[in-house]
This record gives sequence, structure tokens and C-alpha cells, in this order.
Amino acid sequence: MIPRLVLFLILGIDSSILLFQTSELSISYYEASILYGEFSVLQYLIKTSLYFFGHNDFALRLPMIILHLLSVVILYKISKLYIKLQRNRLWLTFIFVLLPGIISSALIIDNTGLLLFGLFFFVYIYQKNLKLFLYPLLFIYLLVDTGFLFLFLALSLFSIKEKDKNFFIFNIILFFTSLYLYGVDAHGTPQGHLIDSIGIYATIFTPIIFIYIFYILYRKYLNKDTEILWYISSTALIVSLFLSFRQRIYLEHFAPYLMLALPIMAQVFEHSYRVRLKMFRNKYRIIFIITISFLLINSSFVFFNKYLYLVVDNPKKHFAYKMHVAKELASKLNDMGINCIHSDIKMSNRLKFYNIGNCNSYILIENNLDYLNEKTVTISYKNRLVYQATVTKLNIN
Repeated sequence: MIPRLVLFLILGIDSSILLFQTSELSISYYEASILYGEFSVLQYLIKTSLYFFGHNDFALRLPMIILHLLSVVILYKISKLYIKLQRNRLWLTFIFVLLPGIISSALIIDNTGLLLFGLFFFVYIYQKNLKLFLYPLLFIYLLVDTGFLFLFLALSLFSIKEKDKNFFIFNIILFFTSLYLYGVDAHGTPQGHLIDSIGIYATIFTPIIFIYIFYILYRKYLNKDTEILWYISSTALIVSLFLSFRQRIYLEHFAPYLMLALPIMAQVFEHSYRVRLKMFRNKYRIIFIITISFLLINSSFVFFNKYLYLVVDNPKKHFAYKMHVAKELASKLNDMGINCIHSDIKMSNRLKFYNIGNCNSYILIENNLDYLNEKTVTISYKNRLVYQATVTKLNIN
């Protein structure tokens, strides 16, 4: 009973913080492209939310928050086979919601959150031995998103190990069908981006957790102690690092796969801790405390990110700048009685969400922060100027 209450407490605090963050963010150009671009399952979910809950930032991000909370619950469920103690499963859940990459996927309109939920849900169905549901579920995944391509590849390799011929044939067909339908981005001049990819992984997981995941996956391979979570996580990691030798890759297609390694990581850590005498456990306690401390600090930077404008030299170098400004700018334009304006394509798409149309009656031109006149519209956070533009009325005869 108490572990369940703690889980609900984690979910409650997590959802409350995320819902509060929806008021702090503006729609980004990338998110606007998803909302107003070609049809996708994610776009359908967002538009459904906007239809029922109104055209606002809360409704915009609600589907991602719901997918995130469902992923948290499923992680707690699937970790039961790997972690003996309930309190340790709760610690894993707590670590999961604090990961920088998870916080981002819960707020940003992106396929990452959908892919993460899909992977967790598949593992949950697999653990329940509901094989009749696996085939239609994987076929649905083929139609939903290109990101499931590497799941089909991993399951093909896993089927070889399990000597499951039918499952292998099914997944290899899905893999090549996905390649045919969506392809793989391999354009551009070959360049090495391995270090960049490792750095991004370390940012998503924090360096300590990523290094430990890498170590655990390698150790499992050496011990030939591999199962489905290992295959899914390792396949995505190896493919992503291999592709990084040639080109810059979109890690949002790969990082969710490594999240499936978290139960394995926690299992090994729990076992290593429990087999040692109390006097030899201090090293593990210190590692755990340092990890939690880093996660709390990182999450604080995310949740209170607007204060970082006070210390960055150029506001545009702020990591969340692309998700700021538009909402406040639309509000100021409305206060000026302007409901349509001509601006660059990126800002125009963003303002569209806040009911500012595109027309030639006014023109919006962004200025350097040191330029100021009576026609300037300014946006500031924490008393720091972050954006300003000139609004000019055009005389059209």
C-alpha cells in the first residue's frame, strides 16, 4: 500500500511541475511544423487535445505529459522482473522522471515521447506473454512512426537467439518495409560525429548514468547474459554510434531505446550492493547520492531555466530560447490591436498558434538588442532583455 502511495506521489508531483511548465513555454517552430505540417499520429493526438481542451499551451502539451506519465507507470511495472525490492523500483522511477531527456520528452512536441511509450508498452505486453497481441502491435508501430525501425531490427536479432523463426521473419519484413517507406537519412558529406553523439547521450542521461549503462550492456555481453531489453538497447546504441562515424544523427530516434536499459542497470546495481557486507557498501551509496544530486541540479536548471538568461551573454544561446518569446510577442501585438503581421517564416508559424495571422498590413523585423526606438516591441525575462523587434505599419493603396 505504501509503495503505491509513493508512486502516486511521484506521479502527482511530476505532473504538477510539468503542467506548470506549460505556461512557461511558447510553441517552437519545430512544434508548429508538426502541428501544421503533414499528417502524423502525433499531430492527430495534439489536434484532438486542442479540440477538447481549447487552443492553448496546456492542451498543446497535454498529450506528451499523458504519454510520459503512462511511460512512468509501465516502467514501474516492467522493472518488477528485474528489481526485487519495491523501494528500489520506486527509486528507479524517481531517477527516470528526473532524467533531462525524459523531462524534455514530456514537454516538447516530438516523436520521442510517443516512441518511448511505444517501446515500454511493447515490453510490457511481451512480459505478459500476450504473443497474439505482439504481431498486430508491431504492425501498428510500422504505420505510426519511423523511429520503430530499430525495434524491428533488434527483435530480428533477438529472434535468432531464441530460435523463433516466425517472429524473425515477421520482424525482418517489418524492418525492410520501414526502410522502404521511410528510408534512412544518409545525405551530406561524411564526417565524424561520434564524440558529439556521446556528448548528447551524456546530456540526456547525465554522464554517470550513461557511462554505467554502457558498462552494464558491455558486461552483459561478455557474460552472455542477454535478453530482450539488452537486445533492444544495445542494437540502438551500436547503430547510433556506428552511424555517428559518418554523419550527425537525430538521437531522438535512439535515446528512447537506451531508456529500456534502466531496469537492467538498476538490477545490476541492486545486486552489487546487496552481495557486499555493510562496511563495503559506502562506495555504492556515494555513487547513488552523487547521481541523485546531479539529477536534481539538472532538473532545477530545466524547470527554472529563465533565470539562466541572467548569466548568458547572448540570449539566443540559451538552450530553451527557441521555445520562448512567441507567446509574449503575440500578447503584445494583441495589446497593440494587431491580429496579423508579416514576419519571417519561423516566427510567422509560431504566431499562428496564438491567433496572429500573416498579412501585409504590418511588418515585424527583429532587431539587435542594443537597437531601440518608439516602434520597438521588447520581451524580457527576469528583467533581462531577450528579444526586440520593430513593428511598422504599411500603407497599402
